[in-house]
Amino acid sequence: MDLGLREKVALVAAASQGLGRAVAEELAAEGASLVLCARGEKLLNETCDAIREKTGSHVIPVAGDLSVTADVERIVGEGIARFGQIDILVTNTGGPSAGQFENLTRENWDEATRGLLTSVLDLTRLVLPGMKERRWGRILNITSIASKQPVENLMLSNTLRAAVSGFAKTLASEVAEYSITVNNILPGYTATERVEELAQTIAQKEGVDPVEVRTRWEAQIPMKRLGKPEEFAALAAFLVSERASYITGSSIAVDGGWIRSLF
Repeated sequence: MDLGLREKVALVAAASQGLGRAVAEELAAEGASLVLCARGEKLLNETCDAIREKTGSHVIPVAGDLSVTADVERIVGEGIARFGQIDILVTNTGGPSAGQFENLTRENWDEATRGLLTSVLDLTRLVLPGMKERRWGRILNITSIASKQPVENLMLSNTLRAAVSGFAKTLASEVAEYSITVNNILPGYTATERVEELAQTIAQKEGVDPVEVRTRWEAQIPMKRLGKPEEFAALAAFLVSERASYITGSSIAVDGGWIRSLF
């Protein structure tokens, strides 16, 4: 299936590893040019080199912190300066600290809000005018299953991921007439560095082995295993493609059946 991504330019956030990297690799394989950002410059450069070598796509790295508005402006600016436009935006950030409400400080909330919500608003605000002018665009927010079904001990993520879903649903209606789609993709427990860190955190708190935590998660998933990043990336690539032109305002889980709700 030709996804129609050749000659499109995609900005993928938090793309040096994990789900962001998997999505970047998938888009590059489909012929898109890429602007990749992450905080760690060394790992980001290594990722870009690996994707270029594997796919032959045009890929540029721009290191920066998405919780800092000036960095977001620089990332988008450098991408547009290099390629002339941003057709596809994939927002993504690392998850916030685990914890229950009474153990979270005002600073925890402020930091998480900048990372999970404000970064999405800033990135969207900067790329949207060009998409409207060209009357084509794709905005895809990588959020979490926590936005539909709260996860125990993830107060920050449960709250702020849901806020992103509300923003995306509203924006989707506002920009649909410009052939711009806005969707959310919700990863479940996937074999990434972030999930391994979460397992370590929970295991340390409970005084158990991280293997026990992962086994507990697997028992909750009807498929009885963690997801693979490439399984997630396959849907992401479709949702930002020409073939998905009539899908907007949706939140789609890639979770092996973990979410139990009907909607």
